[in-house]
Amino acid sequence: MSVSVNIQKKLGAFLLDVSFETEGNALGLLGASGSGKSVTLQCIAGILRPDAGRIVLNGRVLFDSAKRIDVPPQKRNIGFLFQQYALFPNMTVFRNILAGVRTGSRAEKEAVVRNALRTFRLEEVSRQYPHTLSGGQQQRVALARMLVGKPELLLLDEPFSALDADLKRRLALELSETLGRYRGDVLFVSHDRDEVRRFCPKVCVLDNGRSESVRPTEQLLLAPETVADARLAGYANIAKTERAASGDVRVPKWGLTFSPAAAVPDGAWICFPESAVQVFPDERPGTIWVSFLEEVFESGRRLCLYTADGSDPLEPIAALCPQEPEKTKNRSFWLKIDEKAVIVLNDPTHADIDFPKFLHKKREDMI
Repeated sequence: MSVSVNIQKKLGAFLLDVSFETEGNALGLLGASGSGKSVTLQCIAGILRPDAGRIVLNGRVLFDSAKRIDVPPQKRNIGFLFQQYALFPNMTVFRNILAGVRTGSRAEKEAVVRNALRTFRLEEVSRQYPHTLSGGQQQRVALARMLVGKPELLLLDEPFSALDADLKRRLALELSETLGRYRGDVLFVSHDRDEVRRFCPKVCVLDNGRSESVRPTEQLLLAPETVADARLAGYANIAKTERAASGDVRVPKWGLTFSPAAAVPDGAWICFPESAVQVFPDERPGTIWVSFLEEVFESGRRLCLYTADGSDPLEPIAALCPQEPEKTKNRSFWLKIDEKAVIVLNDPTHADIDFPKFLHKKREDMI
């Protein structure tokens, strides 16, 4: 089981240029809003027609611009789970699922629906309409309708995007159970690294309409290759460097100079994980003075650190949950980066990072 995609599509000033292949499992398409994830799914499903390229599903050509092949959506045998589920509001649960059954007599189709109702625990609501269902029930109906057609490929377009945290957790468990029973390929679109980590052993990053290489999801999270990778992997600390006169590497934004374990080309971008931040109550070699703004989240305390470079506003340098809170009780301290944890990014032309304005604080307000 596999799908091969190599397509280009221009929409106004936006150019989609993606190329990737699956290998019989779930592949995550991870990217920021507007990166082309949903457009890619729509092209694969046949909802949008690419300007050029080729799409092949299990050896069957669905689209080939050179050979003028463009298989209609209803003949592609692809299941598409939209963000809002797209249930028919004027049909009961039973009839919504029945609409997905493609072959068989009336009696055979209804038998398929009854089996799906049992599988997805929907028997008690089979005569109800979509607006009377909970979010979880609506998702199960949409999944059941999609799977009774026995699709060769599932397209999941941010299935949890509009849900609160509690409902998202519960539906993620149900979706994981459903995908565990499915034996085809899955393309899972998301901008949430935790979702991709949970459902997809491999990931392909989309950045401004262009796809990067397919790689193991854990590799992306632990060793990002580009600024886009680092942002999507959750790295808060990303900056451009320059070569210091001493031969060391300097980060002008942070007023930080260090000697990294790996070679850093002049002008390269770097990032480091929160675990690389070391905090001290007094000045030591290689440290810089920082102040912090404490933020409180459901998971506990989190500190956004700032460093002064002689200008206003200050720039946030890191975010961490301090293991030794007594070192930060005066709301200012000295910080050092573990040089071995610095990751060099291949992104020489990337624009500077803009931080949220609400994080910009004056030094006198921080201490």
